[in-house]
Amino acid sequence: MTLQQLEYIVAVDTHRHFVRAAEACGVTQSTLSAMIRKLETELDVQIFDRESHPVRPTAFGEQLLRQARVLLYNASQFGEMARAERSADTGELKLGVIPTVAPYVLPQLFRAVLETLPGVLLRVSESRTELLVRKLKLAELDVALMSTPIEDDELLQIPLYYEKFLAYVSPGEPLHARREIDSREMPSEHLWVLQEGHCLRNQVMNLCGRKSDYSAYYEAGSIDTLVRIVDLNGGYTVIPELHVALLREAQKSCVRPLVNPEPVREISFVIRRDFVRERLLNRLADVLRAIIPEPMLDMRLKKFAIRL
Repeated sequence: MTLQQLEYIVAVDTHRHFVRAAEACGVTQSTLSAMIRKLETELDVQIFDRESHPVRPTAFGEQLLRQARVLLYNASQFGEMARAERSADTGELKLGVIPTVAPYVLPQLFRAVLETLPGVLLRVSESRTELLVRKLKLAELDVALMSTPIEDDELLQIPLYYEKFLAYVSPGEPLHARREIDSREMPSEHLWVLQEGHCLRNQVMNLCGRKSDYSAYYEAGSIDTLVRIVDLNGGYTVIPELHVALLREAQKSCVRPLVNPEPVREISFVIRRDFVRERLLNRLADVLRAIIPEPMLDMRLKKFAIRL
């Protein structure tokens, strides 16, 4: 068994097609097929059902593929340790980001990485928390930027910043007349929320204590959509603090602070415990320090480097 054979079976699982997998690996289809057959003979198992279209792994093959991805990840980490001695600012970094953080961080993050880390190939995927956690465990991501804490001892969580929740209220709502809104008294009536699966939705519903009556009509997929809905249909929603900068001046007059208590979410780097690229993680943290307003940053991040 070789790492190359593991790369081949992962490529077939990714592309679900032997020819496309071979092209991705830079070998002929016959070479790739022969190496996979050799691996199946060595293990005395069938990894792929070649009769299905597209090709699919067998039930046991799926188990082997999960482990193959982890082994390949650990092998790449082994190489990264050696490369880190020479230069931390090269290589590929696969970053996952939750949708309610991405609009505020990614535009500046891409620019900063291009300018300050030209040797780093940053691959970013935007997904909900559940999927990001799964991808981290399968070693399909190196780092995730998400709301924490999460209940998972297999992953390491490094707090980066803390973000307040604010109410965005239509001028037609009684709440609009208040200078601030008691978060213990937030009504569920006329509340617009995100779709199921968004961690921000869960946090908002915990604030309100019960289901929104408006959510039966529509649950939006983004904060920007929620704001537009409130503008045109009335009601109110809850937005993260960093979204305020994206509002027009007229819209900013609809923002109200939430108090008693002031709801806040923690945003962190989440990594596998076997992640070794400490120096590159710190370079990424340096970029975020320049993006996030200083009062929001975690106190430890302001003073200390990340130590793994």
